[in-house]
Amino acid sequence: MKNILAIVGRPNVGKSTLFNRLTESRDAIVEESSGVTRDRNYGESHWNGMEFAVVDTGGYVIGSEDVFEEEIRKQVKLAIEETDIILFLVDVIDGITPMDEDVASLLRKTDKPVFVVSNKVDNTKRYNDSSEFYALGLGEVYSISSINGSGTGDLLDAVVKEFKEKPEGEKASDLPKYAVVGRPNVGKSSFINALLGDDRNIVTSVAGTTRDTINTPYNRFGYEFELVDTAGIRKKKKVHENIEFYSVLRAIKAIENSDVCFLMIDAKEGIEAQDIAILRLIQKNNKGLVIVVNKWDLIEKSSNTHLEFTRTIKAKIAPFTDVPIIFTSVHEKQRLFKALDAANQVSENRKRKITTSKLNEHLLPLIQSFPPPAASRERYIKIKYITQLPLAYPAFAFFCNLPQDVKDSYARFLENKIREEYNFTGSPIRLYFRDK
Repeated sequence: MKNILAIVGRPNVGKSTLFNRLTESRDAIVEESSGVTRDRNYGESHWNGMEFAVVDTGGYVIGSEDVFEEEIRKQVKLAIEETDIILFLVDVIDGITPMDEDVASLLRKTDKPVFVVSNKVDNTKRYNDSSEFYALGLGEVYSISSINGSGTGDLLDAVVKEFKEKPEGEKASDLPKYAVVGRPNVGKSSFINALLGDDRNIVTSVAGTTRDTINTPYNRFGYEFELVDTAGIRKKKKVHENIEFYSVLRAIKAIENSDVCFLMIDAKEGIEAQDIAILRLIQKNNKGLVIVVNKWDLIEKSSNTHLEFTRTIKAKIAPFTDVPIIFTSVHEKQRLFKALDAANQVSENRKRKITTSKLNEHLLPLIQSFPPPAASRERYIKIKYITQLPLAYPAFAFFCNLPQDVKDSYARFLENKIREEYNFTGSPIRLYFRDK
């Protein structure tokens, strides 16, 4: 499981810009007005051979100043509880503000590593001005400019030294590991209780009751696996805290600790943006996927209702549509074992290995008949051979003369041809184009 790094601080200090810098993306919207980041952004980064997750906690713009400050306190508390390392971002132009001091007082109480990061340092004067932040009492101050990247290398050198090796207890067992993820209040804990036959997880109508990730062995009715659940009871006094941040971090932990994920969707609400965001996390982490549409007993149906629902889901999750979709009612205990059957099959598909000879025998004639589009008259792409890489998930290397010229559309064409010939339903496929 990867370490998780959270970026905290008051709005408009550059958290989203730093997030984009660390993840080499533009996933976080960046604007000059404060509070633009409403949703928590999750991304992946690496430095000196160390991979880690990055969470941009964002800011708020709605409400009075008092409410605004209280929300900042909440996100810092959540970062302290749920992440491994905290970057406390401050603005060298503004200097220390009362809100910075408030955040610092919370961070001084944690034993987790905290890095004070002075942002917008792009000249010598601002570098000298950064020394003001030593007064926060949190140790070394790292001066950076998240816009141009200066100083981020030294910061990351220090950060990765603090990462601890995550326990690999999940590797001690050869059993497949199935995680149950999804938006709050879609029936995750009820699904697990129905499988286990007890009320190990408290089920309430309050979203976010469940918390820490644990593994539970399951050996019943011919099924044998480990169930990865974010079990653990949140105290009632904490229910008002920001559920969304917990939800994202729980999903990250459960997904990374699994082989196959049950993504639960509420049939009454349909598939929503947050469902798709979780699906992309599963896909990004190369885990198997089974979509479980729960509360199906509450839907008025005709003969084609499930087909229409399936079409709607696949249209929204494209291009990764080769996934099983199971319609269940946890309350009525309908088709729960069908979901387990699907997960078992996806687990096997994810481990499937295709010999190099079979791959080349099948794909090379197709490539010759439908070659990659040439970048120009002088730049014809010739794929010479294909092999499956020795990874825990399906990944294939295509050796060719101009790997950088292969378009995404052609890569999807090749992936579809692989899926047509071999059963990789439910598993993301990675294609790599390499020079030969």
